[in-house]
Amino acid sequence: MTELMRNPRVMKKVQSEIRNQIGNKSVISLDDINQLHYLKMVINETWRLHPPSPLMVPREIMSEFKINGYTIPVKTRLYVNIWAIGRDPDIWKDPEKFLPERFINSGIDSKGQNFELLPFGSGRRICPAMYMGTTMVEFGLANMLYQFDWTLPEGMVVEDIDMEESPGLNTSKKNDLVLVPVR
Repeated sequence: MTELMRNPRVMKKVQSEIRNQIGNKSVISLDDINQLHYLKMVINETWRLHPPSPLMVPREIMSEFKINGYTIPVKTRLYVNIWAIGRDPDIWKDPEKFLPERFINSGIDSKGQNFELLPFGSGRRICPAMYMGTTMVEFGLANMLYQFDWTLPEGMVVEDIDMEESPGLNTSKKNDLVLVPVR
């Protein structure tokens, strides 16, 4: 919601997609969610910039290998910085910009097979709640955007939105986002 409020063009586009797809239904179904392609791009872009956990669960190296001239010995603990991968200019064009359209026809998704986007990790230690979490975010966000228009509190402008994140194992906003829902 924070990124959508900071990017009104994206907010209008995703709300338009949801409202056109859902029509006058009172309940959003799983089939409806599967047709909301731009919503999924918005969520992937959010997870690229703000992964649920900035670091993967540590891995232990099973066989020695070399990378960038460094030898990594067996039994070394490896931490993968997902936050940095999501902002790497060698991987992403304009990495600090919120551009859901970058996922159009990209084939990159958040299911752990594309190492450019790993919000839930990958391999044997991938987040076991990935599908449940993804479904909850899709349904929750779709319903919030379908039912309401959102505005900032009186006297607040987009530039006032605080983007600071709390340090820790999980990513969360340091200060709450306060919005006004409008029917």
